[in-house]
Amino acid sequence: MSRKLRILEVNKAYYPHVGGIESLVKQYAENFSDRADVKVLVCREDRGKSFTVKVNGVEIVRSGSFGTYFSCPLSLSFIMNFRKMAKNADVVHINVPFPLADLACLLSGYEGRVVVSWHSDVVKQKKLLMLYKPLMMRFLKRADLILAATEGHIKSSPYISVHKEKCRIVPYSINVKKYLEAPQKPVLSDILTDKKAVKVFFTGRLVYYKGVDVLINAFRNVKNCELFIAGTGKLEKELKEYTSKHGMNDRVHFLGFLPDEELKAAFRDCDIFVLPSVENSEAFGIVQLEAMVYSKPVINTALPTGVPYVSLDGESGITVKPNDANALSEAINKLAENKELRESYGREAYNRVCRFFDDSVVLDRIYDALSMGGKLN
Repeated sequence: MSRKLRILEVNKAYYPHVGGIESLVKQYAENFSDRADVKVLVCREDRGKSFTVKVNGVEIVRSGSFGTYFSCPLSLSFIMNFRKMAKNADVVHINVPFPLADLACLLSGYEGRVVVSWHSDVVKQKKLLMLYKPLMMRFLKRADLILAATEGHIKSSPYISVHKEKCRIVPYSINVKKYLEAPQKPVLSDILTDKKAVKVFFTGRLVYYKGVDVLINAFRNVKNCELFIAGTGKLEKELKEYTSKHGMNDRVHFLGFLPDEELKAAFRDCDIFVLPSVENSEAFGIVQLEAMVYSKPVINTALPTGVPYVSLDGESGITVKPNDANALSEAINKLAENKELRESYGREAYNRVCRFFDDSVVLDRIYDALSMGGKLN
């Protein structure tokens, strides 16, 4: 008689923390729990002792933490919890970058299957990387399999490309059916200054690598459009001041944080979605899928990561050089002036999501990677 596969999902944080990787780990844990015994190990976001909770039927161990430094939690209990929980796991699925997990795995003595999901290189913390690199390379050597969302993830990384023989490409995904069931609301149309304007949308954290400053600069040369920015972050005040200084308050709308239902409505209500990222910290851009599922053309940037592999230049949108405001404004104007082109790209965007990025296609591939093709006997 076969038994369920025992999976330990490992990440820095878990829902209700808002983040792309956290959303993915929640997606994996809840989907796989129907056919496997899944437990999740993360760290607390605040200081305090370890505790265990259940979220939608999934057991989550939140390890005690002394705080977060250089975007990484400091937790001795995480190392101890990893050793304890890994003993009862057939496979440990670790989401990186997360240096503490690398260390915990290597110190645990765990001899079972280790699958790594490589979400991005460490880009900003260069001093930390100098100390972390030897540990990371030893950990990658230990891993049995490395999952990357696109070919760009592998090619652009000097770290996992060394181990390309054990890399497998499995993209991120969304639930197409659930997105299409979301209610329609004119959340952008209702606040248009010019009701005939083309609605250009961006959502994401307002931080350095997202390139929102480039987008707003580009918008100075965009005609007959209004820009909607959903999100918060360190650069919010600076971006608003720049917008006001250049007299664009009537054409650039800051929406702040949007709840999930409102965000889906904004994707559905826009005419063009723009992801203007300028640094390799943007490794994929799941928000592209969220726009594409509603048949929206995407303007993205030609980063060496997975970003331009999601929406393809000349098929589902336009890809421009990163940090190039002129190229970005030209792309926006091109789509704004040509409704037929927008609709053509939009149709291909929707078809592309259904073919390659729907949960029904992707999640089985991830489970197959974790289970080596099936349940254990």
